[in-house]
Amino acid sequence: MKKISLAVLLSLSAVATGAFAQADQGVTMSTDPAKISDIEMRAQNLQSKQADMEKMPAAPAHKSGHHKKGSKQMAPAQ
Repeated sequence: MKKISLAVLLSLSAVATGAFAQADQGVTMSTDPAKISDIEMRAQNLQSKQADMEKMPAAPAHKSGHHKKGSKQMAPAQ
């Protein structure tokens, strides 16, 4: 029981630490031309990758190796 309680406590503290670390980050503004061009280049790369992914045909769904044997159709009873 103590091990489980300790694991839960550590997990909660890790989640709280992660949430706190992310709370500080917001939208920032930069006037550094090198930083701006780097961000624009990464954005263009992401857009081109996304466009390439949309152009690619969807992969066929995985088919199971099990096949049903065709059943013979029976003539209706008269």
